[in-house]
Amino acid sequence: MGMQLRSSYSRIHQNGSMIPPATSSTSLRSFAPAISLLFKNHSIQTKDVVLESSLGCSIGGPRRRREYGVVASSTSNVAAPFWDGWKPQKGPAAPSLSDVVWPSAGAFAAMAILGKMDQILAPRGISMTIAPLGAVSAVLFAAPSSPAALKYNMFMAQIGCAAIGVLAFSIFGAGWLARSAALAASIAFMIYTGATHPPAASLPLLFIDGAKLHHLNFWYALFPGATGCILLCLIQEMVLYLKDNFKF
Repeated sequence: MGMQLRSSYSRIHQNGSMIPPATSSTSLRSFAPAISLLFKNHSIQTKDVVLESSLGCSIGGPRRRREYGVVASSTSNVAAPFWDGWKPQKGPAAPSLSDVVWPSAGAFAAMAILGKMDQILAPRGISMTIAPLGAVSAVLFAAPSSPAALKYNMFMAQIGCAAIGVLAFSIFGAGWLARSAALAASIAFMIYTGATHPPAASLPLLFIDGAKLHHLNFWYALFPGATGCILLCLIQEMVLYLKDNFKF
């Protein structure tokens, strides 16, 4: 077969044409369909590359290519550069004035009502305006569609983390060990139950360091965190209604 191919090659160059003469060998004619298919595929791939360059997209889904022995994929999960986390998130458009006013008004009303309740409960040494409820207000009013704003996540985390804080204080007393153990246990609890609610992680620390809350003991699991969340949820429903029906 090698002699036949060399003979055909010499005939092609002697005739000065790439088209073999009619007297070409049978072996070369047997390669003709494969050679034709090869040139056809190369032509299609060339057209695809030109079309992808003009459109700026990939045809036929993601492609995998081998470069220097490493297989690269356009769909691989590549970590974003470090500095991307410091850039503001790009939104579809600037929020309307009503989308800013109503959540802010809801937060003002929530803290005003909680402050009035503080005045009523002051003789008993109880305060409703605790710092975690400020973080809850930000979640409910500014990001109502986030997972942290789900009612299950909020109440499960509020009650569970507060109880963990009381338990850690009862075992270790006030100090760094109680704070560390309570925070670690609270995060483990939220992950295990699937109730991720970041504001609740501060409840154990608040109880351990707040001497005026120690007399509540395990009632702290319900008051003031979970009780305050009930009020905030009611105000959130009003804020959502105003946002949907009174736009400006």
